[in-house]
Amino acid sequence: MSAPILVTDHEWFEYLQAHGPFDEVNFWRPSDKRKPSWPVGTPTLFKLRKPYGGWIVGYGLFARHELVPAWLAWDAFGDKNGAADFSRMRDRIEKLRRSTGAAEDPAATVTRAGDYVIGCLMISQPVFLDRGAWVRPPAGWPDNAVQGKSYDLTVGEGARVWQEVLAAAGAKRTGASVSGPGTSTGPRYGDPTLVRPRLGQGTFRLSVTAAYARACAVTQEHSLPALEAAHIRPFAEDGTHEVSNGLLLRSDIHRLFDKGYVGVTPEYRFVVSKALKEDFENGRTYYPLHDREIAIPGTAAEKPDINYLEWHLSSRFRG
Repeated sequence: MSAPILVTDHEWFEYLQAHGPFDEVNFWRPSDKRKPSWPVGTPTLFKLRKPYGGWIVGYGLFARHELVPAWLAWDAFGDKNGAADFSRMRDRIEKLRRSTGAAEDPAATVTRAGDYVIGCLMISQPVFLDRGAWVRPPAGWPDNAVQGKSYDLTVGEGARVWQEVLAAAGAKRTGASVSGPGTSTGPRYGDPTLVRPRLGQGTFRLSVTAAYARACAVTQEHSLPALEAAHIRPFAEDGTHEVSNGLLLRSDIHRLFDKGYVGVTPEYRFVVSKALKEDFENGRTYYPLHDREIAIPGTAAEKPDINYLEWHLSSRFRG
């Protein structure tokens, strides 16, 4: 299996290693136009830059890649972006853009803070290793691999790195000790296999936003700051973070959906409850939308799950 070893911003790593554990993180790139070809579930390893020793310091499972404004990445992931607040994240983006020359690209000039489009590699179930468990990088790592390089994790240096990372990660989870950086101890693990990652809230939000082409499923409103990824069945009530349990809705419609004043039928039609008028003596903005067919993703796996829609109609919708 081929998997990426990504060159990692040191401040990003330090923050996440100190403040974890996290169920997901956003490995963002300040000027990213390339969509990765890795399958969902591919192990993704983190490597420090040469001035910090070049160590392999953790890994996670690749969940999704999207290009989004930096402010949306912050709204979706918060400090799982590897910074304490958006101001610090933005400062780091600007610093990295200057160091790579991206800030000089006229096509990429942005005048409003936070509007930079950045690449988001969404990583599920990350593990960040303690200093004594860091793993020696692959022999012969090329100095010109400034963003990263893919290795076969079943042979040669790729296999050696992968086995040592898994051993160190296992020791971290169980509290066992390791004897030092780059140490190859413990049992040999099996060959790597793709594992379906457990999606988190941040990945859910960006995934739903992309699946609905950044438009409200009901109104087709495209103003991104007004749109929210709604769970059909709440996560706290046995729902999932899968796109099929989501709808992209304008914020006011999202709130009404959560309160049961509006719903979506298994035939993908928007319905408005009579209770909206009864409870608030209003609703004229929403009743014209009643029985409107909603827009749904073109991919079968991302369409709203009928079972979730039926749950919402029976358990939340006010009839």
